[in-house]
Amino acid sequence: MSIPKVSIRQVKAARALLGWSQPDLASAASVSVPTVKRLEATEGPLGGRADTTQKLRAAMERAGVEFIGENGGGPGVRLRKRQRFKQSK
Repeated sequence: MSIPKVSIRQVKAARALLGWSQPDLASAASVSVPTVKRLEATEGPLGGRADTTQKLRAAMERAGVEFIGENGGGPGVRLRKRQRFKQSK
């Protein structure tokens, strides 16, 4: 199964939802800040080496971001619903 491409706009939107700076994303993904800056300076699909794009995407998904593919309404991002745990009385 192929993983759908993520766009630069989705990456920027995901960072905004998380309240992350470029250095925050770089740290969470174990990539350099210049790499994040270079990738975000372009438009279109997230480029770069495949392992770098996977690291960036995985870091944002671990933090709670869901990437929404083109499904008639356009691609986007959202935060996953947090699991609510029932407290015992």
